[in-house]
Amino acid sequence: MAPARIIARDRRDTLGEGPLWSPRDQSIYWVDILGRRLNRLALADDRVDSWEMPDTISWVIERSDAPGFIAGIGRRFVELQLDPVTITPIAAPEEDRDGNRFNDAKADVAGRIWAGSMPFSCDRPTGAFHRLDPDRSVTRVDDGYTIANGPAIASDGRALYHTDTALGTIYRYRIAADGTLNDREPFIVFEADWGSPDGMTLDADGGLWVACWGGSCVRRFTPDGAFDRSIALPASQITSCTFAGDALDRMFVTSAADGVDEPHGGALFEVDPGCRGLPTHRYQG
Repeated sequence: MAPARIIARDRRDTLGEGPLWSPRDQSIYWVDILGRRLNRLALADDRVDSWEMPDTISWVIERSDAPGFIAGIGRRFVELQLDPVTITPIAAPEEDRDGNRFNDAKADVAGRIWAGSMPFSCDRPTGAFHRLDPDRSVTRVDDGYTIANGPAIASDGRALYHTDTALGTIYRYRIAADGTLNDREPFIVFEADWGSPDGMTLDADGGLWVACWGGSCVRRFTPDGAFDRSIALPASQITSCTFAGDALDRMFVTSAADGVDEPHGGALFEVDPGCRGLPTHRYQG
């Protein structure tokens, strides 16, 4: 397998996260949470553009019937437009939890957004898991996370995977038709030498790809949770991954430079996953 391709070698993210494939723009969007920056990579020519944000930005998700994004900025769901940057608040579900921020999110086939939160200190279970519905109502669907991370949602919308990185555990839930989460169970518990589970995505065969913080790789697990294979990367703090391209056969991987002195820490990488991913879903509100 070919080595990882390093994107924009002169650019490093303090905490790169949230890669999103945009078929509309033929681009990868990703964030630098602590650097308060949104980045965009144009696949046609590898051009990278960036926009500074007024607070931590943890993820962006495209809207289905409108330009721009829904974003997690600080502890708020907001509308985000670019060129110029315009931010319109939607909801603040954690105004009572000073010291928290959003961390990771995904949209599902029904056009809902699932978003986890965590404390900046990474040392207490004050994080939660929220669902933003198309009518813009917000429901807290789970609670007690130290580092909520990596939602991944099955193609049929019936199963959701979510992680508490601090516990090294990926949970699986059943999603009811009304968006209620049921039957939470540990799906994968990381072994000590794997690092910690971070961002995730599913491939077209139901395999779960997990970025390994402290593990210098992304790992694939079979639909029944068995370890399948890994792709090594030249950085230790791997944070998330997404499939991209018209055939969804390219994988882009984010990383972090915070707390490490590594030549490629905080870089965006491209690797060959040897399989295809699932389409990107948009928010339907």
